Amino acid sequence: MEQISVVVVGHVDHGKSTLIGRLLADTNSLPQGKLEQVRTMCVRNAKPFEYAFLLDALKDEQSQGITIDTARCFFKTEKRRYIIIDAPGHIEFLKNMITGAARADAAFIVIDAEEGIKENSRRHGYMISMLGIGQVSVLVNKMDLVGYKEEIFNEIRKEYTDFLGRLNVHPANFIPISAFKGVNVASTSDRTPWYRGMTVLEQFDAFEKGDVRASLPFRFPVQDIYKFTEDGDTRRIFAGTVETGKAEMGDKIVFLPSGKRSRINTIEGFNTPGRTIVAPGEAVGFTLQTQVYVKPGELMVKAAEDQPHVSPRFRANLFWMGHAPMIKDKKYKLKLGALRAPLQLVEILNVIDASDLTSVANKQQVDRHDVAECILEAPRPVAFDLSGKIRFTGRFVIVDNYEIAGAGIVLEDIRSEDSALRRHVSDREFAWESSGISSAQRTAAYGHSAKFVVFTGDHQEKTEVLAAALEKHLFSHNFKTYYLRMANVISGLDVDIKHESEVRDEHIRRLGELARILTDSGQIFITSLSNVDDYDLKTLELLNKPNEILVINVGENHFSHYQVALTLDVQAEEVHSLEKVAALLKEKKVILEYYL
Repeated sequence: MEQISVVVVGHVDHGKSTLIGRLLADTNSLPQGKLEQVRTMCVRNAKPFEYAFLLDALKDEQSQGITIDTARCFFKTEKRRYIIIDAPGHIEFLKNMITGAARADAAFIVIDAEEGIKENSRRHGYMISMLGIGQVSVLVNKMDLVGYKEEIFNEIRKEYTDFLGRLNVHPANFIPISAFKGVNVASTSDRTPWYRGMTVLEQFDAFEKGDVRASLPFRFPVQDIYKFTEDGDTRRIFAGTVETGKAEMGDKIVFLPSGKRSRINTIEGFNTPGRTIVAPGEAVGFTLQTQVYVKPGELMVKAAEDQPHVSPRFRANLFWMGHAPMIKDKKYKLKLGALRAPLQLVEILNVIDASDLTSVANKQQVDRHDVAECILEAPRPVAFDLSGKIRFTGRFVIVDNYEIAGAGIVLEDIRSEDSALRRHVSDREFAWESSGISSAQRTAAYGHSAKFVVFTGDHQEKTEVLAAALEKHLFSHNFKTYYLRMANVISGLDVDIKHESEVRDEHIRRLGELARILTDSGQIFITSLSNVDDYDLKTLELLNKPNEILVINVGENHFSHYQVALTLDVQAEEVHSLEKVAALLKEKKVILEYYL
């Protein structure tokens, strides 16, 4: 049978859990004896019976009468199966509500007829808008407390319809109910003779299966890359879960943001039969016809389909839940698909009070429970879709101090020459105190000019051997040179830098800063890097400014945009490779002809 997920949200104590408990009881969906067990518990503890107790599994929830975590339960009708998600309504647990609603196909918003529309009623409407849930029904609960008066129902319907309309959310209907009394939950009632619409149960079946992921372009966040060596197995498997679209063996694919290209060779699964095609929601692995190096967190897409955006900077709507405010220039962590990357707030464009949609001008920070339109920036390009086109790869969360502090959606790709890295280099150069010895004087004294020489390629051992050999060759001719091994750069990394991509970014940053110093001293600075991408080399180039960088690739050239100075055959003899490098150094006027 078809299955869909429906989230139930609303202000605290407006009756979400009671509604779900009543629905399960009225449709005989409870385990045998469960209802009697809860009734007996209430008598034993001298507490009035609540249908909500059927869902509230945590002791804290039953003692405080609020839903803290997101509860899931299951029932079915003749049409389909349902997963009901009971999301917390208390303002302190909004992040739990967002977690529960993130993958729902439809939503019920519950409003207390006696209390009316509260601030979290509005906040939850905004969250549903941000999450892109298009199918919404509003349940006006506790109608028994207002005498089932039609005018009160109509007032709430008019006010909340106007509010949701400003968010471009258009509810399918408003249903007057009493969850505790069972009015209009599983069956209609003569207590609301003025209402001729659907019951809650009928509205469940009226929701459509909202998952259109199969018709969207293929999106596969790479969670990890596994390499096998036992029994001669040479596979490199790119593992993850298909977010949207379909792919099959032989499809041409692109990894973004690196731009590496290949073709799907096989589709792998754990203890599953072989297959030739994959669909959304499937956890799979791919092997490729042409081996490429990519990092976990990249987005694998089909070359023939619409491509995602790639940029370090984007405009977003952000809901902040952190205890500390979000401030400019502080480092946070971005989680987008499988990507984990540093992030910082660049600019606050607008702050909205989600309870009434009023704007707050000129705010310099994003406070708890604020909704902000802002510009965010990662230190390197990331791949994403605009939430209006593919919401599954257009939404993200932000972590502050190991806790989820924000959730948002991407609105626009911001193309700008400005970046935190460029600002850093500009500030560094402005404050740089030049030596009293000019570069021309050093060149005349040393017999060569300064250069940053980077050996790169997929064959780490070969690049290291050639880099070390070049250092010895130049030193034997009395040139001022130094080969820095990456192990020396890696040592002493901060203990809180754990993710592989962050570690590599810190390697590159440190290496670039060292290169700026050593080339300024007039030396030929040499290093070897394996498995780097275009952006890594561009970062090194920028960090080494105003001095130059010379990139020598060993083996197959996988760079999509960066122009390397020389490509060496990985099988060539060392002496022949060094001759080519020496010729390149002469051509670039690093070393003078008569010194060779």
